[in-house]
Amino acid sequence: MLKFGPICGLMLFLLLVSCDHGMQQRDPSTVFRYNESGNISSLDPAFARNPQNIWPTNQLFNGLVQLDDSLNIQPDLAKAWTYNDSSLTYTFTLREDVFFHQNAIFGPNQTRKVVAADFVYSFDRLKDPELAAPGSWVLQQVQRYWAENDSTLSITLKQPFPPFLGILSMRYCSVVPKEAVTHFGNDFRKNPVGTGPFAFKLWVENTKLILRRNPLYFEQDENGNQLPYLEAVAISFLPDKQSEFLEFTQGNLDFISGIDQSYKDALLTAQGILNPDYERIAYMLKAPFLNTEYVGFNLQEQRPEIQSKLIRQAVNYGIDRKKMIRYLRNGIGFSADNGFIPKGLKGSGTKAIYPYDMVKAKSLVDSFKALNPGVSPELTLSTNPQYLDLCEYMQTELDKIGLKIKIDVLPPSTLRQLKNTGGLELFRASWVADYPDAENYLSLFIKRNFTPNGPNYTHYYQPEIDSLYQSALESSQDSLRWNIYRIMDQKIMQQAPVVPLYYDMAIRFVRKNVSGLGINAQNFLFLKHTKKIKP
Repeated sequence: MLKFGPICGLMLFLLLVSCDHGMQQRDPSTVFRYNESGNISSLDPAFARNPQNIWPTNQLFNGLVQLDDSLNIQPDLAKAWTYNDSSLTYTFTLREDVFFHQNAIFGPNQTRKVVAADFVYSFDRLKDPELAAPGSWVLQQVQRYWAENDSTLSITLKQPFPPFLGILSMRYCSVVPKEAVTHFGNDFRKNPVGTGPFAFKLWVENTKLILRRNPLYFEQDENGNQLPYLEAVAISFLPDKQSEFLEFTQGNLDFISGIDQSYKDALLTAQGILNPDYERIAYMLKAPFLNTEYVGFNLQEQRPEIQSKLIRQAVNYGIDRKKMIRYLRNGIGFSADNGFIPKGLKGSGTKAIYPYDMVKAKSLVDSFKALNPGVSPELTLSTNPQYLDLCEYMQTELDKIGLKIKIDVLPPSTLRQLKNTGGLELFRASWVADYPDAENYLSLFIKRNFTPNGPNYTHYYQPEIDSLYQSALESSQDSLRWNIYRIMDQKIMQQAPVVPLYYDMAIRFVRKNVSGLGINAQNFLFLKHTKKIKP
């Protein structure tokens, strides 16, 4: 396992400059270092399905559009676009100053300009059943796409779908060169060629990954300086979060993301503020994160406790979410009182639907008992070990209202499988937005998305909700669509197929000599604006 300490940092710099004699030598302090405790399985954007893969591919590739830190759609390789309501067609005008990373596969010139036909190829590849890319679903709303000429790409949808531009910002929709995919074949996953601010240099799997500044990158800052500022990105693979934290405190990593149980009490106060002991070396960034942590009821189960809205509502009323966040998460997160759609998305609720009310919760349980004589309500809640403390907290809280909870701890893979096949009666889960639109959350409650064909794990179905969902998609007015989302969320929560626990928070701890890192509600890493100075 690689640790980028002072000696390794010098070796890394020597490796970078020795591998490219033609480039200007830069200060080794401009190498940005972070750790990936999970496993990066591929650097192919068609397989960028989780943060481990998305973070490095964000540095390597571009798509037609991108999101800023406020989740607004911005130009990327497309400098402009139009949408025709009657034909459901987007027409994108591409930049003409974008080149693929330098590579011998392009012949003597080492590169070539990106054209519209490259996106046609990339989309065809993404949909190819032989590739079996997890991102193939992103084009399911598309009827056809074609290159009008080298700088014009058109995409026609099957039906109105307002979130489509947000989907195009996903890394799945990146442009890749046919020459590289043809040359490397299955090994394109470890020999990526893109257009991003950094280019691939070296990957020793589970040991180290190095990306090098792309001298051909097209973006500039507001002063006309070419991006990126950094010379390189160096990624290590320490699997232990405690070891990662120690490397950060020793100055061998430039930032860490998230908060782990092993060090949360050392790094944060009980109020979620950076501990004064660490203010000397680091600062903290926080933002709402598009992730709703929740408990779901499997409505296929015929047990009276599952089928009873009284019990489902009692669970929602009977949990003090604010206390849970304060004591179990050191204040990191927001109490999920307002529905399933998290803070930070248009269409999210503005008032509490299930404020903590133990008296009301107990009354609902008593009403259930009166309607079901002799039944002592009990539920089995399935979770993985990472969230055991959360589930034990729920167990204690719900025992106070007369509802017994049995906790079943399962390996993560087993939990996922049983959740997908309907083998659990009550399960802890989370939903992280694939793209920044509330539709992505409400799709969990649409009939056609019943598992295993989609993410409706609860098998919730109400014809009115399906009808409202379709109305929202057909609305060309954003404010009307957001209002429909809000109404849907409220109506779903009245039936209580889920128990939203908290809306997550993205949190980063950054060394003081780093600036321009930023933070966003998807917790994606973008390093083109990041700078480092000597500590």
